[in-house]
Amino acid sequence: MLVFRRAAIIAAHLFLLVASSVTAQDISLLSHDKAIRLDGTFLGFDGRYYRIDTTYGELTVDGSGVLCEGPACPNLTDYVAELTVAGSQQIAQGLWLALLTGFAERNGWILTQESDAITLTESDTQRAVAVFHMSASTTDAGFAALLNGAADMVLASRPVTRQERALAKSAGFGDLVLGRQAMVIGLDAVIPIAAPSLPVSRLSLGQIRAIVSGTITDWSQVDGPEAVITLHLPSLQTGFGQTIAAQFGVDLTKTKARPVFHDSAEALADAVANDPFALGLTALTGANGANHLAIQGSCGFALRPDAKSVKAEDYPLNAPLILYRPARRLPKVGRDLVAYLASDEAQSVVRAAGYIDQAPEAYGLDAQGDRLMNAIRHAGTEVSLADLKAVVDELQPRQRLTTSFRFEAGSSQLDAQSRSNVELLAAALLRGDYDGQNLLFVGFSDGQGAAGANKALSQERAAVVLEAVLAAAEGGAGQATLGTVGYGEAMPMACDDSDWGRDANRRVEVWVKPAIGLTDTPRIGN
Repeated sequence: MLVFRRAAIIAAHLFLLVASSVTAQDISLLSHDKAIRLDGTFLGFDGRYYRIDTTYGELTVDGSGVLCEGPACPNLTDYVAELTVAGSQQIAQGLWLALLTGFAERNGWILTQESDAITLTESDTQRAVAVFHMSASTTDAGFAALLNGAADMVLASRPVTRQERALAKSAGFGDLVLGRQAMVIGLDAVIPIAAPSLPVSRLSLGQIRAIVSGTITDWSQVDGPEAVITLHLPSLQTGFGQTIAAQFGVDLTKTKARPVFHDSAEALADAVANDPFALGLTALTGANGANHLAIQGSCGFALRPDAKSVKAEDYPLNAPLILYRPARRLPKVGRDLVAYLASDEAQSVVRAAGYIDQAPEAYGLDAQGDRLMNAIRHAGTEVSLADLKAVVDELQPRQRLTTSFRFEAGSSQLDAQSRSNVELLAAALLRGDYDGQNLLFVGFSDGQGAAGANKALSQERAAVVLEAVLAAAEGGAGQATLGTVGYGEAMPMACDDSDWGRDANRRVEVWVKPAIGLTDTPRIGN
């Protein structure tokens, strides 16, 4: 059977940052009666299917129906899966290595690392099962390698850009933001940090943006001491540096703030901790030794980047760590690895590595006092106290899951973390994790426009998310019952006077009514 794909011509010409790891070698595939012959350049083998570049384009051929001739033909008896992983060095050296180690231990394999190759070997036979060739540098280089045909997976500390997405699609690699081509493997966040001695405990997003752009230059402008602010940022060659630039909409190469850039989160945190008047923006996982500042809005409550707020995307500066791969079949060990990454066992590894996992936590309305007080404070003619009472009456007997859904800025499309939540929640429903329980998808909106229209819109968003989960679960929900409701602009998370605030308020939450006698928190994962 032949499966045709377009050759990656555009990407090969535009992305030459990383050389291809595949050596061009001739190969010939023949039918068993040798009546049909297909010549081309060997691109890969997954244990069953050959990928070759021919005059007809890139083809995928079922190995059971052909004979292979040529120097590139793989050893079918002692086949060893080989995968090239490119992208963020920070993720590769920390989280990815920990996950591969957990995957090896789960299967009773031995993991060894030599230079840029990680080998998984059967402990009893000493036979190599797989080799992961690591090309770890930056997220930019990772996407370049993927689009150039030199990588099977990309470790990214930022979402794929529109240009990268378009190039991948035109090159025949599929849509990198749809389906299972993008998988969140762990969660992180961008946080503001300062020296412990600085008498400032919180900043608004507007203040941080003004500092980053150079409009605010002195701590006295944000109720601090009279001292010039020294700004420290991750290098713009890193995914986190690019994420910060995108989140605040500032060209960091031209900003008047003149930031000090650092190649590692650890170096940045050390510099800030030892400078009494510094402000740093860095990854939550690398901010040891410095004081974490809360983010406060003029009409919202202060938020700190703890596990619950990051999982639920209530914290405004989330930075999910994403595994991207092209739309082609992985070797069996690769497919098994992808399945492992969604398991509870893998989430435990994520936590142990110092990152935030995706396993949902549940907490009741009584644990959200700040949120309720904020809603009451801003209740008025549009949202009355009677409206809030209706919300409380519905949600009081339920628990909110940290599995939430938000949309990309200015878009009706779910963001990367939310798309991952769709897959994880669908898998949990199919496994029966919520059998006997009622899951209510609760939609909220921003405060722009009439309250009645916003309530209807929030109901529609809840229905869209529910449909997406059911589609991912192929229509099955086990023995759980699902429903939707919309509460419009009630219970805002942030101010409506900024793009981020409006995006934060447009969300869909999941509230579960536990079955009688249930004591354990529902969890997503195998």
